[in-house]
Amino acid sequence: MTAPDTKTDKALRDDLLATAEALADAARAAILPHFRAEGLGADNKDDTGFDPVTVADRAAEEAMRAVLASRRPDDGILGEEYGTVEGSTGLTWVLDPIDGTRGFLSGTPTWGVLVAVGPDTGPILGVIDQPYTGERFVGGLGEAWMTGPLGRRSLRTRPARSLSEAIVFTTFPEVGTPAEGAAFQRLSKAARLTRYGMDCYAYALIAAGQIDVVAEAGLYAYDVQAPIAVIEAAGGVVTDWEGNPCPQGGRVLAAANREIHAEALEYLRGVE
Repeated sequence: MTAPDTKTDKALRDDLLATAEALADAARAAILPHFRAEGLGADNKDDTGFDPVTVADRAAEEAMRAVLASRRPDDGILGEEYGTVEGSTGLTWVLDPIDGTRGFLSGTPTWGVLVAVGPDTGPILGVIDQPYTGERFVGGLGEAWMTGPLGRRSLRTRPARSLSEAIVFTTFPEVGTPAEGAAFQRLSKAARLTRYGMDCYAYALIAAGQIDVVAEAGLYAYDVQAPIAVIEAAGGVVTDWEGNPCPQGGRVLAAANREIHAEALEYLRGVE
């Protein structure tokens, strides 16, 4: 299926951007009444560990799907909670209603709503939205900007610097398998500062020019497509640990620029 040409069709670009923001708005409205609410519980989706889902996750994805049914009913959908809907336009919306549900349950403001759209080859537009802080990071279709308590500004990643001067993030200290964790620890020891537990907010910080590198493993398409679009639009690089495109997730290395990406990649590539 051939995707439409967003490079020449301004009306389509405008509609995709407006739809992406409408999706983020709908998710905000569905989620915020549940954040830090007394008695909020979670179901566990993982028989061998803890992979929580809350009423807020489900309500947000339902709200976003309703927006798409109204605005762009012929597009495909891939959502974390309710699966895949095949479309006929060559474009698929990739939705993670709450990326960082563990943080959401803990009351930290580092979770976010992820919205991306693009053909099978990967995202052309992404939104990372943090409803509680009111921050929204948007990238793609020739744009890269954020809005929040300090107003609107352009997004631009950090300029090149040595890994020894870099700030590196991941969500879980163990990262993934023992081999993946060992590779990340090699990267971490080479960096100036390593921090943990930020989920999608860490990717937003790369786009905003605050940090240098995020490395993670075991991700899915709905975890990475919005960050890929936002970071690349802001001047950064996102690949797998071998330097290849990673729109379907897996092992992900996001970096502020090509120079530090290349340096970080040397610590991660070749992991079995």
